[in-house]
Amino acid sequence: MGDERTLMLQRFDFSSESVSEGHPDKVADFISDSILDACLTQDKASRVACETMVKSNCVFLCGEISTRANLDYEKVVREAIREVGYTDSSDAFSADKVFIFNGLTKQSPDIAQGVNAAAADGKMSSEQGAGDQGIMFGYACKETPELMPAPVMFAHMLTRHLAKLRKEGKVKWLRPDCKSQVAVRYEDGRLAAIDNVVLSTQHSPDVSHAEIREFCIEAVIKKLLPAALLHDKTQYFINPTGRFVEGGPSADCGLTGRKIIVDTYGGWGRHGGGAFSGKDPSKVDRSAAYMCRWVAKNIVAAGLASIVELQVAYAIGYPNPTSINIDTFGTGTVDDSKIIDAVKAVFSFKPSDIIRQLDLLNPIYRKTTNYGHFTKGDLPWEQINQVEPLRKHV
Repeated sequence: MGDERTLMLQRFDFSSESVSEGHPDKVADFISDSILDACLTQDKASRVACETMVKSNCVFLCGEISTRANLDYEKVVREAIREVGYTDSSDAFSADKVFIFNGLTKQSPDIAQGVNAAAADGKMSSEQGAGDQGIMFGYACKETPELMPAPVMFAHMLTRHLAKLRKEGKVKWLRPDCKSQVAVRYEDGRLAAIDNVVLSTQHSPDVSHAEIREFCIEAVIKKLLPAALLHDKTQYFINPTGRFVEGGPSADCGLTGRKIIVDTYGGWGRHGGGAFSGKDPSKVDRSAAYMCRWVAKNIVAAGLASIVELQVAYAIGYPNPTSINIDTFGTGTVDDSKIIDAVKAVFSFKPSDIIRQLDLLNPIYRKTTNYGHFTKGDLPWEQINQVEPLRKHV
């Protein structure tokens, strides 16, 4: 890569994981984002902070929503579960059988006062403020076409492909819950090899472990991952417990926001801690993280650095970031201070401006939920469209 880790270690392994849409935490994320999109479809001014918990045959909705939308929450939840693939009536967790508990309330007026673009007693600005304090990171590198770290992109490839095969009905024994993990070896800052792959997939009870292992290695891993990186000593851990029949929320509790590293950079780029799913763009946990990714990607695409990590911080109710920091890990073609100056000249990090620049008041969030929020080229924050303004300013 070229950042401080590669300078310290000439040879090392780095692992990242991915989970499928059938993983319990991702089921919860998808329900939350489905509710968000349903609100924004009817009312773009909706304030949504929807948290979901799924377990056994129950779905619990909690959080705060203020909207003019008229929603059938039960219908939204059941359609989301059905889309994921939990439709077998013999399972405890099934779209038409789950019990749904709605504990949603309205947004606190104290928080709304800070977010609204209006003056208020004690508020430092009449502009729209950040919905909370916090720090957000964005990252980009030249390692993959998506300008993402390779380990997490490799991991997403595997889970995404298993879901595709399952939904197409091509492999009858596949079930919705699956996980992957890929360990990539780096030597002198370059991708050198894949040393091991972990792939666990839920399955029907009538298939043997030997069949699952052969299929996962030959038809999934070796088909998708770069052949030049796989080698004779690559280890394959396929359903390492030997059996994975019971899965999803029937086997494990799922919570919104518990897979934030899967959602971002697989642990290679830093994460501020705030989750994304279920939050409307007035919440900087989500919108500012998207903003930072957009800026980072354009910096790398502009040739100003091979690697860049961007951090911004906010105070609740205040529009301007309390700090902005950029680190190119020694790969910048100009001084980092000049890149920061260019970023501040080209981009605005005020919450209202982030929403405007990225056009975030649209129901686009269900498509972000699975396989990474920074891996899909059609999303606004993945666009490379500010290269020339950045170059011009530098």
